[in-house]
Amino acid sequence: MVRDTGTEALARLAGERVDHRFKGLPPDADGLTLTELAAERRNLFTGGFATPVLALSAERLEHNLRLMETYATRHGLAFAPHGKTSMAPQLFHRQLAHGAWGITLAVPHQVRVAREFGIGRIFLANELVDAAALKWISAQLDADSDFRFICYVDSVRGVELMDAALRGAARPLDVVVELAAGEGARTGVRTEAECVAVADAVGAVETLRLVGVAGYEGEVPQADPERVHAWLRRLTALAVEFDKAGRFAGDGLDEIVVSAGGSAWFDAVADVFAELPELSLPALKLLRSGAYVSHDDGHYRKLTPFTRVPEEGALEPAFRLWAQIVSRPSPEQAFANAGKRDAAYDLDLPFAQVVRRDGTERPATGVEVTGLSDQHAWLRTTAEADLEVGDWVGMGLSHPCTSFDKWQLIPVAEADGTVVDYIRTFF
Repeated sequence: MVRDTGTEALARLAGERVDHRFKGLPPDADGLTLTELAAERRNLFTGGFATPVLALSAERLEHNLRLMETYATRHGLAFAPHGKTSMAPQLFHRQLAHGAWGITLAVPHQVRVAREFGIGRIFLANELVDAAALKWISAQLDADSDFRFICYVDSVRGVELMDAALRGAARPLDVVVELAAGEGARTGVRTEAECVAVADAVGAVETLRLVGVAGYEGEVPQADPERVHAWLRRLTALAVEFDKAGRFAGDGLDEIVVSAGGSAWFDAVADVFAELPELSLPALKLLRSGAYVSHDDGHYRKLTPFTRVPEEGALEPAFRLWAQIVSRPSPEQAFANAGKRDAAYDLDLPFAQVVRRDGTERPATGVEVTGLSDQHAWLRTTAEADLEVGDWVGMGLSHPCTSFDKWQLIPVAEADGTVVDYIRTFF
């Protein structure tokens, strides 16, 4: 069976009708399909959109997609961006169009969404031990010979549970041993000796096929360039040792997967993966950074590898949350109508950037977000702040992973405010 490439599912998505489910959209657009609304090319500021409203910059989004495509190609890396950042099938397909090998995900629900929209290569950066999910994925593999699925294993017990759920499957499930980033890090096997035990457990069952090694360098304790490079060299050394021992000998295996890469240290991944010696099979050097797609104005902007290696280019923050001033109780305080339901706040508070009044935009001088309630942003204002009830405030956000999940439908706006598309998310 050849699964639809996603064209039909994306077409159904474009035919979804605007209604009360989607916050920030123009009330008078109710009943229009997303295609019809996009064709109207409404202006974000004058076209009836209600605050708060989150927007993606069309130009910056495209810039980021192109930059990471170029980066991966330049460094000889395959690219499977982490789709849990956006959970937006339209963006998945744009990433694939910009050269991505496939999409990385974290939990079975996300895999179901990706399959519904025709994603043919999925890397699950988690050990999968849910029997119902394993049986469903096995059925997907059996029904579609072109579907490629890889997931972590990080325990002998996990191998046992996977094997029990998968018995009778026509195709083995491809797995990579996850090396933990260190003591106290998140998931993964803590020592190389334990990695061998897990690999041996995989080799002893017919339902799984060992295809490589992987991990996440973002969890390295007290991460700095030296520590991150050292852990990545442990990862590549593990691949070399497994290969020498003949552990990558599964039927039909034609490449060895070596994978890492969050959005903070992908320069280190490129450095160390370039050092990987020749293996018995071609190496699929798989980078998984995902937050790049929208980037941000806080966490990742501080940590971006492009700051350390500026000649590679620069990602651009693509999100802006627009809220309206609804209270100005004193010269030192104001409140906007966007809060925890609307803005990422797990790492940094939003950043007041610009103020709009009567069609004119100016820097948000003297305006600082100091806190968030459920539906309000608390603003501290200095004597320099020119802020009135009714003004629109544009705010930058930190941590894309918790920005996308608050909005089911996100307008994509050009620099002049013209909305040219709408991104549907599935969290």
